[in-house]
Amino acid sequence: MQRSTFRIMTSKDKASKVPLSSTMPAVVVSIIFMPALCSTADVTCSKPNQPSLLAALTPIFNLSAIRPVLNQTTVTNVSVSFTLYGILGVDEKAQLLTTYIWLDYWWMNEFISWDQAQCGAKKISLPKEKFWLPDIVINEFMEENKAPSVPYVYLYNDGAVHDAMPVRVVSSCNLNIYTFPFDVQNCSLTFNSYIYYAFEIQVLLGSPAENITEDSKSVMTTMGEWELLDITALKTPNNDTMLYIDELAFYIRLRRRATMYVVNLLLPSCFLITVDLFSFLLPPQSVDRSSFKMTLILGYTVFLLIMNDLLPITGNTIPLINVFFSLCLALMVASLLETILITNLFCNSAGFSPVPRWIRVLILKIIGCLVCMPQKKPKDSVQRTSTVVARGESDGGPRETKGSSEDNKALQELRSLNKVLLDIRVQVEQQQKGKQSSEDWIQVGFVIDRLLFGLYIVFVSVSFIAIIIVWVNSYQ
Repeated sequence: MQRSTFRIMTSKDKASKVPLSSTMPAVVVSIIFMPALCSTADVTCSKPNQPSLLAALTPIFNLSAIRPVLNQTTVTNVSVSFTLYGILGVDEKAQLLTTYIWLDYWWMNEFISWDQAQCGAKKISLPKEKFWLPDIVINEFMEENKAPSVPYVYLYNDGAVHDAMPVRVVSSCNLNIYTFPFDVQNCSLTFNSYIYYAFEIQVLLGSPAENITEDSKSVMTTMGEWELLDITALKTPNNDTMLYIDELAFYIRLRRRATMYVVNLLLPSCFLITVDLFSFLLPPQSVDRSSFKMTLILGYTVFLLIMNDLLPITGNTIPLINVFFSLCLALMVASLLETILITNLFCNSAGFSPVPRWIRVLILKIIGCLVCMPQKKPKDSVQRTSTVVARGESDGGPRETKGSSEDNKALQELRSLNKVLLDIRVQVEQQQKGKQSSEDWIQVGFVIDRLLFGLYIVFVSVSFIAIIIVWVNSYQ
């Protein structure tokens, strides 16, 4: 920062009430006691050391209540710089960012200047209550500063004042956790005077934003959940300095370290959904498959309850990871419902009516070919059984013949046997038709199971790829 030197011409002022001695060394500190009247006074230092300098500066302490400018139309430029020492935490629910910074203020006190060679010191540290201090505040501040206070400021021989202090900043920040845990947050710290307008105090950037970022990364000791990306500064232009308060905004970009969440949340979910995916390879007609899926859903629910503390809590937006978990749970439930449907179809297919023609065409022929399960050819057992029974009837059927009574008895026996064979034929045909209908429904179940398995794979792949793309773009 360029510093301008203010030299005050010596004059004799009766109102100064400062004794002058001709025997003292010609070491002069020029001080203005009444800036409104532009009056000056000469104060001599007895020795070139700090006690003599402090004694010479003592009258200036009476002017600590007013802004240190010779002319009230002069603007006091306050240079602001800080070093981000630590990121203490982020509260997503309360939308708060807690940081620890080393803050530096620079401004000019036009009432003071001295010769370094004559007074023996270039700077001196003095209590803060002896000087006028700018009322610079951070607009986003939400809690009291709990950092240790620094009671001194540095005063330089050209009138420059340097105030440095540690600050524990609890600031409001609009946190966007949609892409949690791969989210990047941009929080602002806006410095401005609370009372003075822009024509009285202007807040300037004391150090380049690149240097602030490098210094912060070099001294930062906290290696927790958040990583500092960069710090940028934006000076808000004011066209009308009579109505606005001058502001200087710093933007702190933070990126969450997602390793813990990937290991504890995402990988277990991916493993469980993969196990559920491969459970389709179990026989669908077995009840063990539905029991396995129900156990998997129960385990995943318990997992979500245990890991609920790691998820952010906010009412603004729903994080994408919550959508991911809900999607995994919905897929598991859908696969269980599909298993229940197929199992019911296999177990009760014998009592169903024959497969309708539209189902036979749509599922067994069209969809079956798409999922590589073509329709099986119907067995000709019914036709063979009917042929055998008909042949037996033709061979052993009753014939009208003339003969003895023994022949009549044999004829009666043949007629009763013919009736029994007819009943057997009807029953066999009904059983064979029912068996064929059951086999058709079972074939429909296999085709539907294979179709839903393929759709399950496609939906899981598309959903996961879409979520990963969103996360990668936000992380980069």
